[in-house]
Amino acid sequence: MNRTLYGNLIFELSKKGRKGYSLPQNYDRTHSTSELPEALRRGEAARLPECDELTVVRHYTNLSHNNFGVNDGFYPLGSCTMKYNPVINEEIAAMKAFAGLHPLQPAETCQGALEVYYNLQQSLAELAGLSEFTLNPCAGAHGELTGLMVIRAYHESRSDESRTKVLIPDSAHGTNPASAAICGLEVVEVKSLPDGTVDVEHLSQLLDEAGSQVAAMMMTNPNTLGIFEPRVLEITEMVHKAGGLMYYDGANLNALLGECRPGDMGFDVMHINLHKTFATPHGGGGPGSGPVGVRKGLEPFLPTPRVVFNEKDKLFCVNTAATPLATTAHDDSADASALGSVGSFLGNFGVMLKAYAYILTLGRENVKNVGPLATLNANYIKERLRDDYLLPIEGLCKHEVVFDGLADKSTDVTTMDVAKRLLDYGYHAPTIYFPLLFHESLMIEPTENESKETIDAFIDVMHTIANEAKSDPELVKTAPHNTPIGRVDDVLAAKHPVTTYWKSLEG
Repeated sequence: MNRTLYGNLIFELSKKGRKGYSLPQNYDRTHSTSELPEALRRGEAARLPECDELTVVRHYTNLSHNNFGVNDGFYPLGSCTMKYNPVINEEIAAMKAFAGLHPLQPAETCQGALEVYYNLQQSLAELAGLSEFTLNPCAGAHGELTGLMVIRAYHESRSDESRTKVLIPDSAHGTNPASAAICGLEVVEVKSLPDGTVDVEHLSQLLDEAGSQVAAMMMTNPNTLGIFEPRVLEITEMVHKAGGLMYYDGANLNALLGECRPGDMGFDVMHINLHKTFATPHGGGGPGSGPVGVRKGLEPFLPTPRVVFNEKDKLFCVNTAATPLATTAHDDSADASALGSVGSFLGNFGVMLKAYAYILTLGRENVKNVGPLATLNANYIKERLRDDYLLPIEGLCKHEVVFDGLADKSTDVTTMDVAKRLLDYGYHAPTIYFPLLFHESLMIEPTENESKETIDAFIDVMHTIANEAKSDPELVKTAPHNTPIGRVDDVLAAKHPVTTYWKSLEG
């Protein structure tokens, strides 16, 4: 490993006897020394690093420079929409009036926050072409599960318990079948055509065989190849005719934002990733938010609590099944069908604040530019790279483009090698080896935020790596070379992780 002084572990910088702190002696009220009971004391001193303060500050500051985010540079992670999060969003979420709220305080004392919550529900419903949203789910997969629970509750309310199958295209995100399984539903795979779109003939066959058992079909549109499903209206009509509902996975909604709406395509239930499509931070484990929307007639099955507006008292209220509030939008009978709570309180409110700020910043006149600009950027990359990288599907893509590795495979340089070499040039790698339809998938999503200059610089680097793969393949195969550590054995690291410094010494 080629590590600088401050690229080392904090334990490696430790020198016996060094201290970076000074604490006063502990006295109780009588000024006699307080000692811990013998039974609570360690047998030996904790093996902690011993460093001066300046070493500690420099160490963690330099480590922070090894993190990469969209604020540092281009982050072309396909299917994940790593969109820039404007600073104003963070400033609003950090305001004391919002950050100081307690989730148990009376609704009368936080009307502003509840109004934000309510207005965001209405904005998402308008953008999605649906009737109502719940903001309670805390992540995209959590939203998927919630949406499927809504679908299951709908069928059960009609005494149609035989509908236990969920149709899912073979190109779907892995969370789709996982969410269906967790919901107690049976996954049935729908084949894709060579261009990645749904094989409608196979779907028709499945519906003929088990249409009365189909609860729903889950779809992402555009799909995981960035291709818009041209027969989406036909697909939704077929499933509806068989008595099933259509579920929209909102992972790729950014491609459609402002241009068309899932509800208008015939989808009944969907989730939205606020931490993707609406610019709130994404990655690093969260926090996230996965609001779920439904078409008219399915509102009673949404989970509680819900934020509603009481016309009589002109107050925003938290409506729960236990203490229903009669409003113009909901009544007691509707609440009786609700799922109940799917998470603590009302979800990740800070994430919602950032999403609402983003929507207000764009406004109605600019939100309609998001999808078209994302599509333009993706197609520009596709056309500029198609000579050096294998393009398995011709035609217009939407927000992302998928290549099948290098066009010239004679030197055996893989997609993994290309991704590792990108790190040397200061770029985060795109999504690799997904979707599974191609052996060397390399998925690039630029989002609408990126300038032509930024995209051109990335394209130039991709061309450079393709040329290196021909002239000096070992350089690419052994990358990265300029990072704190070189290439690691990913399989060994996953199977036998070393999680402590002391274990690494003893091992």
